[in-house]
Amino acid sequence: MTFVYQPMHEVCRHPEVGYAWGVKNIRFVLLAAAAGLIMTGCGDDSSAGGTPSASTNPSTPIASLPSPSTTTGNGLPLTVSRTGGFAGFNDQVVVGTDGVASVSSMGKAPGKCKLETGFLNTLTDAVKQVDWASVGVTKPTVRHPDDMIIAVSASGGLARLDDPKLKPLVAPVGTLLTEATKPGGLCKPV
Repeated sequence: MTFVYQPMHEVCRHPEVGYAWGVKNIRFVLLAAAAGLIMTGCGDDSSAGGTPSASTNPSTPIASLPSPSTTTGNGLPLTVSRTGGFAGFNDQVVVGTDGVASVSSMGKAPGKCKLETGFLNTLTDAVKQVDWASVGVTKPTVRHPDDMIIAVSASGGLARLDDPKLKPLVAPVGTLLTEATKPGGLCKPV
């Protein structure tokens, strides 16, 4: 008597079809599911009707805006705030007429640092190049989820740094935020 094994399941009878086909489909399903989960974190947060929700409504102002201030002939004081973004920034730097920057940064104790004279001159020259009267007071608003807002206030004006009227300030303000929040070569702790 000879015993012959005869598989009952189709996959077992034709292994060249079953295993590879099943693994490919499982891989595809897992890849599609992972891509779907990742994509749900991106894009805008809109309701079905296409109207933005309150969290992304462009008319919703952000918290801790710099207030417009009156300045001296050198364009100071200058207030810069950085809020939001993927990292959740909440920084504010106020540069006084004496070149001392008061810094508050999320997760750190408030501090002060003295801007290096050359950098202070570069910053004040850039502030003087802006026509603050034409800038006006435009409260920055959230444009999309994880929007990082850098707002600048001087000479009674307030606007986002990406406003074309503030173009002369882009590089100096970027350097100011870097140096003041982590004092180093251009901003010595006081």
